[in-house]
Amino acid sequence: MKHLKHLIIVAGMTLLVGALSAAEVKVIANSSVTLSDISTDELKRIFLATKTSLDDGTRVEPVLGKSGAAHDSFLKEYIGKTDAALSTYYRSLVFTGKASLPKSFASDAEVVTYVAKTKGAVGYVSAGAAVTGVKTLEVK
Repeated sequence: MKHLKHLIIVAGMTLLVGALSAAEVKVIANSSVTLSDISTDELKRIFLATKTSLDDGTRVEPVLGKSGAAHDSFLKEYIGKTDAALSTYYRSLVFTGKASLPKSFASDAEVVTYVAKTKGAVGYVSAGAAVTGVKTLEVK
């Protein structure tokens, strides 16, 4: 019985940490993106360059942060890759001519500015970042 209580507590804490990690980022999009929410799978496909347009025909462009807690959290929670693994993945796409490297920026403000002015852009920023001029997408 004691082991079962310990297992339940550990499982609960694991779920809580996962929820907190996902809450560390906001997914943002240019106002041309008609979605108000996006599935985890669709988001992953956009950032892995296997989906280049939405169901309504809007072309999408992934926008990355260069580093930091939000970047690491986003990659872990939604993409399932480390920064190094994602870089290797993108290099292989570029080498084979299947895609080009996505834009990446050093700060949340730069990501927001680029997403705001670029039709179809989808990016992410830390949860506390100001997101004026872009829409926030709920990830389901």
